[in-house]
Amino acid sequence: MSHHAVASAIDPTGIEWLDATRMWLARFPLSIIQLAGRIGVGATFLKAGLLKYQSWEFTVRLFQDEYRVPFLDPAVAARIAMVQELTIPILLFLGLATRVATLPLLGMIAVIQTFVYPNAYNEHLAWGAILVLLLTRGPGVFSVDYLIGQYVKRGFRRRQIA
Repeated sequence: MSHHAVASAIDPTGIEWLDATRMWLARFPLSIIQLAGRIGVGATFLKAGLLKYQSWEFTVRLFQDEYRVPFLDPAVAARIAMVQELTIPILLFLGLATRVATLPLLGMIAVIQTFVYPNAYNEHLAWGAILVLLLTRGPGVFSVDYLIGQYVKRGFRRRQIA
């Protein structure tokens, strides 16, 4: 008789099997999810920034005709968006100043959702959820932030011992 058949005979509801499966899945390293989120959101914004840079005149026209961000001149809004999209993803890829880096991107998403593409909430919710995860839980162990934290902790411990 197989292990599954024995487990089913002991627990006909399958609750123990579901609990065991849930516990097994919970062991998946959060840091891998954090790394994938940093790369996925970062790549999305970096690609947008590169497109803006490569076709600057078209980008400014897009901000004039389609995006129409209020309170900002289209060329200024385009430049702000391009600079953020070209720099912040690098921080996300490295996991450097990650929590701080999420804030301007969350702001951009809020502006885009509110003023530019209000029907694109599916994408914006996904990007926002990943950024909020990074903001609240940090970048994970595969990051420069983690290495800096470990270095600071070691230095702090040495000072306490001395």
